[in-house]
Amino acid sequence: MEPGEIHALLGENGAGKSTLMNVLYGLYQPDEGEILVDGRPLKLKGPSDAIAAGIGMVHQHFMLVPVFTVAENIMLGAEQVRGGIAGLLDRRRARREVAEVSERYNLRVDPDAVIEDLPVGIQQRVEIVKALTRDVDLLILDEPTAVLTPQETEELLAVMRSLKAAGKSIVFITHKLGEVKAIADRITVIRRGRTVGTASPEASRDELAALMVGRSVRLTVDKTPAKPGRPVLEVAGLVVDDDRQVRAVDGVDLTVHAGEVLGVAGVQGNGQTELIEAIMGLRPLLAGTVTLDGQPVHGWSTKKVLRAGVGYVPEDRSVDGLVKEFSVAENLVLDIYDQPPFGAGLALKPDEIARSAKERIEQFDVRTSSAEAPVGTLSGGNQQKVIVARELSRPLKLFIAAQPTRGVDVGSIEFIHSRVVRERDIGTAVMVVSSELDEVIGLADRIAVMYRGRIIGVVGPDTPREEIGLLMAGITPDATGASGTPGGAPAPDGAAPAPEVPGSEDKA
Repeated sequence: MEPGEIHALLGENGAGKSTLMNVLYGLYQPDEGEILVDGRPLKLKGPSDAIAAGIGMVHQHFMLVPVFTVAENIMLGAEQVRGGIAGLLDRRRARREVAEVSERYNLRVDPDAVIEDLPVGIQQRVEIVKALTRDVDLLILDEPTAVLTPQETEELLAVMRSLKAAGKSIVFITHKLGEVKAIADRITVIRRGRTVGTASPEASRDELAALMVGRSVRLTVDKTPAKPGRPVLEVAGLVVDDDRQVRAVDGVDLTVHAGEVLGVAGVQGNGQTELIEAIMGLRPLLAGTVTLDGQPVHGWSTKKVLRAGVGYVPEDRSVDGLVKEFSVAENLVLDIYDQPPFGAGLALKPDEIARSAKERIEQFDVRTSSAEAPVGTLSGGNQQKVIVARELSRPLKLFIAAQPTRGVDVGSIEFIHSRVVRERDIGTAVMVVSSELDEVIGLADRIAVMYRGRIIGVVGPDTPREEIGLLMAGITPDATGASGTPGGAPAPDGAAPAPEVPGSEDKA
């Protein structure tokens, strides 16, 4: 790599991208080969050696202490004392370093903010600031956009450009082809642990996808028109608070029919998470009703909702979707472990669990060394496949998927999308919540747009992207065709807010 170069490393989930970079950062020891820095062999016994050599890494799963401030997290591992007094940390100096680096690279990070109070995009910046305060010349970004909203992704790409202009080299690990084409100077593709090709950003998405997967990949969703049936999920007047007791869902009405995909679009943080958690019994309702096939389910436990025929892919697979210490096989039966043929009461049937796991691993192409391997050792995309395999391997009335392809490569995205469409075509009602507008447009038969806890519009998938984008920003057309101000926000200069859009609530 050259100074001031952004080198993208593309590959499928489990291709070895993160493993390779963990070797470069000193976390893993290579069995063969060598690392050259400025033409000289480099032996790394750990991350401290890598940092001393000018190599920094921002991991896919952030290495931050939630209850510490930004400055305190920056100090970890490089603590400095004040006045030479042992135990008296120089927090003032840490805050100053954060402020200086933030200003130099336009990162905009508050040194005194507590990590757990920051959105994911800002936590990403904290990790970058932490690496830059170590004065690194090569920065490794491992799947940095996997959990970012489109707006946060654009901000990160702008930060990367400023780092490049300052002479920093960046290894950008990703599987998102659009981001690679937008930011990379060179592209290396690896598959199953081997380099299979290099490309320039001018290569087409189809060419890059074929290099990654080893075959041609459909980058658009292939589906026939929906044939909606009876209402399966009906939500009326739903009101829900978030964890801070702030109103997150404010009077939502929606219906999902059998044999259709309802996509819920919106910038993350507009109530989508709380809406899904309320439907699944994970969050209490303040008002409103939730019915499944005409039967009220609000107030039910999550287990009872699942047993009623609801499949659920949660937004955060690490926290809500998997038990990382359990094996792949055990995670594949988490919601039905006590039902035949896998168990009865407290007695499990390991042979049946193993047999089912083998079938699902093959059917859903889960890349794992063994069904008995801890699921936490799998790549993020393969962890997601485990959840999808678990939820789609039983008869369902309703399938709810929140961010179903977050952190998943193009080949796996194609597969998951095809399974979602297949579930729709057998008559299941499907609800997909995604911050990826392309995904919503590709999968949905109808699109409900959420803004500030309300559904401000329901449109068809053939609606122009620009119009959906305006709805996601809370801008709705008024009766004269002009644009109103963002829904729920005060109008400028004391003007009246834009009127509600007739029929914007989903009553279908």
